[in-house]
Amino acid sequence: MMLRQWLAAITDQAVPAIDLLALIIIVAGTLQAFIAAITAIFSGDERIHAGREMWMRYSRWLVAGLTFQLAADIIETSVAPTWDDIGQLGAVAVIRTFLDFFLARDQREVRALEKVARVRKTP
Repeated sequence: MMLRQWLAAITDQAVPAIDLLALIIIVAGTLQAFIAAITAIFSGDERIHAGREMWMRYSRWLVAGLTFQLAADIIETSVAPTWDDIGQLGAVAVIRTFLDFFLARDQREVRALEKVARVRKTP
């Protein structure tokens, strides 16, 4: 068996497995966010910080899932690249980059707010 055929055979098995991992991560994060939201609603927790923390945690799950999807797309594109594959890879990469950017920005804002809150609490 030639090397290219061997790589294609491995890719045919690896890509769906990695996509499954991405799906599991995204579903798990979605369930966690849903449960946290329902719990907050029924417990009467109206703290802005709690809601922001929940959404930041959820976005980390989404970024992790997209990272796995990006890995699967890179592997698939490296074996048999088509313009559709390259376009899909580019779209996932752009989405992931934007999510990372906004998540990092939100984390900086939350840290700054927490620092201000700690300073206000000290006598």
